[in-house]
Amino acid sequence: MLGRRLDLIEKARAIGQSVAGPNAGAVDKDGRFPAESIAALKDAKLLSAFVPTKYGGEGCSVGDLLSICHALGQHCSASAMVFAMHQIQVACAVRHAGSSAYFADYQRELVKQQWLLASATSEAGIGGDARSSSCAVEQSGQSLALTKNATTISYGAHADGILATARRNPDAPASDQVLVALHKKDYALERTSNWDTLGMRGTCSNGFLLKAKGTMDQVLPLPYGDISAHTMLPVSHLTWAALWLGIATDAVSRARSFIRTEARKKPGSVPAGAVRLAEVVNMLQLMKANVVACAEHYQAIADQPEALTAIGVAIELNNLKAGTSQMALQVVHHAMLICGIHGYKNDTKFSVGRHLRDLHSTVLMVNNDRLFGITASLLLVHKEDTTL
Repeated sequence: MLGRRLDLIEKARAIGQSVAGPNAGAVDKDGRFPAESIAALKDAKLLSAFVPTKYGGEGCSVGDLLSICHALGQHCSASAMVFAMHQIQVACAVRHAGSSAYFADYQRELVKQQWLLASATSEAGIGGDARSSSCAVEQSGQSLALTKNATTISYGAHADGILATARRNPDAPASDQVLVALHKKDYALERTSNWDTLGMRGTCSNGFLLKAKGTMDQVLPLPYGDISAHTMLPVSHLTWAALWLGIATDAVSRARSFIRTEARKKPGSVPAGAVRLAEVVNMLQLMKANVVACAEHYQAIADQPEALTAIGVAIELNNLKAGTSQMALQVVHHAMLICGIHGYKNDTKFSVGRHLRDLHSTVLMVNNDRLFGITASLLLVHKEDTTL
């Protein structure tokens, strides 16, 4: 197990089994927010798990977050994704608060109120490039105003706060960005698009026109480029990979159960899909090993800014995201072949249709083609690592 806080992981497992799992079908079918799961996570104070103990949080590690995402992903992918996206924002606020008194209080209130935080990094007109912004912070004394046409804000209508990217000021270039922590009272959302999708329906990732007012204290001290490289990008890829692994793990569990059921029908015989099950368990093991290795590497260098911006680390994280997203789909496809029509149908205990639909989103979240293009450029100047 990657996480060391077994108490927190067990809480997540219990919520997955008793709350998230039983409601997953309705969340998917109705395309609704997994309110029951998030309420349970709030009651268990898991939304503030990453906040340091000095502010009242659990002070858990990134590895613990991954184990929780993995546990939730085995029951409800939407619940796991909402938890992951929230923790990405928490990690940014925690790791880059600096000496800000405002963000010290922000963390205390997050623990007390169990705020659910969303992210507004996408924007109309920038082509999916989170490292560019059209909108800008407009400063007047110590006050700020911000208007952003966000193409998606996952669970934005249900969040208690939003961390939004914007240019530092109206004269700044598109890449000179800051991250602003907005409270629900600070902003108004006008829906601009709906979220009626193949999978991951419960994330409710509608588009919104975000209009906000606040104070300059709400701007994180570090430039967003550094926040992205040090925390947002690596924690995003790691938590997503962990929950995708969780989805794939449950699909394999269903396939394993199917094979055992078939074996009991004909004692002494090996069911036709048993060999394919052995193959898919091997694939799942490779996925898990990759996630664990990348997580351990990140945790080892998390406080070393120069190491985090190394070309090799960027390639490793890009490969983690792209590779896990592709292999998770392959694993669930194999599970469906093993279970046959029972896996294809939606009303059996061996069904993996929802798993397959949800995982088709993985290659589109930070599109794999974009990542492979970036990696291709990096490989031109990266020295090959031939060590083990």
